[in-house]
Amino acid sequence: MSHDDFEIEPVEGLPERPPKGEQILWQGRPDPWALACGALSLKWVAGYFTLLAAWRFTTVVDLLPLGQAIGAAVPYLLLGTVVCALLWLVAYVQARATMYTITDARVVMRIGAALTLTINLPYTQVGNAMLDMRKNGTGTIALDTTGDTQLGYLVCWPHARPWHFKKAQPALRCIKDAERVAGILASAAEARVTRPEVARAPVSPNAVAAE
Repeated sequence: MSHDDFEIEPVEGLPERPPKGEQILWQGRPDPWALACGALSLKWVAGYFTLLAAWRFTTVVDLLPLGQAIGAAVPYLLLGTVVCALLWLVAYVQARATMYTITDARVVMRIGAALTLTINLPYTQVGNAMLDMRKNGTGTIALDTTGDTQLGYLVCWPHARPWHFKKAQPALRCIKDAERVAGILASAAEARVTRPEVARAPVSPNAVAAE
């Protein structure tokens, strides 16, 4: 991971220009509404306050006139509206501060609204990728890291697979057209991992002497 508050990104979402020959295949951000619902449970919060308002109304409707009974439930709805608006604002800020990048060599995640972090994951450090699709076409691609690559759940949140605390799995969270993006990632990773690495063997002193 790398971070520099004062460095200007030469390419949006990347701390530096890609090495020569590395190609950017896809870039994108989370969908704010999907992130609010999936990571911040906006719909569940809205339902909770709706139930509170309904409960308040039913407990006083037999004791008060209809107009006053409705008025007794309105504060719960107003409070719920404020909370949901704040959750959506947090999701929007998080989404705008995030940039996911897939290249032919790695996955790069520029995340964080207050504290910006850049996470570089070469395909050789990714053991598996899981796609979680939603009905609206958005989805999350979670990456299972291998070797010594260890990431904290709180460091990655909300860009992590939910409920995997012991070994956090960084994730491209709530992205549009997730199935197509998963195909791009799978093809790039397969091509990179199966590409043979050719290294020059060190020259033996004995061999030089023999010549």
